[in-house]
Amino acid sequence: MDFEDLVTALEPPPNRAGKADGPHEHHLYEGAVMVAYAMHLLRTQGAWDVRVYPDGEHGKQFDFAGWLGRRAFTKISGLGSTAYGGVYRNPEGKTITINPKSGLGDVVAAIGDHVIAAECKGGIINTRHPGQVSRLYRGLCETVGLLMATPSQGRQVAVAPLTDGTLRLAERLAPRCALAGIEIALVGSRGEVLEVKAREAAEQAAGGNDA
Repeated sequence: MDFEDLVTALEPPPNRAGKADGPHEHHLYEGAVMVAYAMHLLRTQGAWDVRVYPDGEHGKQFDFAGWLGRRAFTKISGLGSTAYGGVYRNPEGKTITINPKSGLGDVVAAIGDHVIAAECKGGIINTRHPGQVSRLYRGLCETVGLLMATPSQGRQVAVAPLTDGTLRLAERLAPRCALAGIEIALVGSRGEVLEVKAREAAEQAAGGNDA
């Protein structure tokens, strides 16, 4: 992907000073992960309408309307009481609906005869702070747990920020998640989406054990 404005760079608080790669912490907020994955579904998975369900905190952290506007998505109708809730359409006729309502999954799309439902988490992607690194790991595990507790309507995807650590964890989780019908996707700083495949992860693990 080619999104240069997903990451929010902020000065670290005193307790995390010097624990990031560079002078600023790079926050890939959950709202940013949601829209990046929504765009992935529109661009590469054949979706024409994707629904995103942020909560109020996501709307405070991430400018959904501004970000979509910079991608040529025009708001054609409002939804809910927030300024950003509504249906956004691009010149191709593809739509992203931002519905500020929790409990419906984070990103949902109907593609052909099946539904893709994703649970998303965000985090600081350039941190070495143990608490924040742990938070990234917990976030990925939480998305998997939420999907396991949710009746499947089709494909279920756990989505988290891409870091070296989350990639290693995803590769360990992927074979077991596949048995439960859960996929894992990791979103990079420019919106690139890496789908961690169970077979590839299992083969890599087996190769590591043989070494």
